[in-house]
Amino acid sequence: MDQNLKKELQILACNARMGIINGVHSAKSGHPGGSLSCVDTLTYLYHCVMRHDPKNPKWADRDRLVLSKGHCAPALYAVLANEGYFDKEMLLTLRHVGSFLQGHPEMKKTPGIDMSTGSLGQGISAACGMAMAAKLSNKDTRVFAVMGDGEIEEGMAWEAFMFASHYKLNNLTVVIDYNGLQIDGRLSEVCSPEPIPQKLEAFGFNTIVIDGHNFEEIEAAFENAKTSDKPTAIIQKTVKGKGVSFMEDNVSWHGSAPNDEQYAVAMEELSAALAELEGQA
Repeated sequence: MDQNLKKELQILACNARMGIINGVHSAKSGHPGGSLSCVDTLTYLYHCVMRHDPKNPKWADRDRLVLSKGHCAPALYAVLANEGYFDKEMLLTLRHVGSFLQGHPEMKKTPGIDMSTGSLGQGISAACGMAMAAKLSNKDTRVFAVMGDGEIEEGMAWEAFMFASHYKLNNLTVVIDYNGLQIDGRLSEVCSPEPIPQKLEAFGFNTIVIDGHNFEEIEAAFENAKTSDKPTAIIQKTVKGKGVSFMEDNVSWHGSAPNDEQYAVAMEELSAALAELEGQA
């Protein structure tokens, strides 16, 4: 990866993390932990991979993204704001009455949202439908679905994986954000879906395991997916709450908003990280 691009992506992701914290703090509710863990991949997808147009969000020939773990909408909103779909100040209206930035993505009201999601396990089925529709229409549309690791405990997720493999949906890439934590605790203790890579490979997927905070590995994984003749599953190992020290790998930040003091600490840390990155640019 070009080092200038890498630095640009790191700066965008840091800005997005600040947007996540701003939004959740303003709302006094939300899901910062999983939003912070998946934001690097969302940044890379929208900035480097997906065919999309912020000035024409409903462009028929755009690629599609389904945030199957819909509670992590703050990450998607922050990335969409970075890409110019709406003003970054709108992030402060997260979950407010009358705002188009609600707690879960809503495709009818929010620019850039391709699927309304929230009930875990269902988004991947919608993504399969989009990929199948593109195949039947002879379109080169690519579809991306971002799932949580706890989400794949849902049986319907595996039905969707089976469908994707059977119909050879090589235009579908599934990203599993494997931060090891879900609302009730550690994945390994609640209901472990391991071994995830081997299971997905057995289901007929091109399976890749990466560090989900390493842009070079993220780039290589999506380049691999582009050339595969199978649907691809990227299992990205991440840290829940990445970028904010007291949130990292802490299950209590799955669905909690920082108070004013915690907000100040988080923003100080992220501002320092951003200043360092910009100083190296």
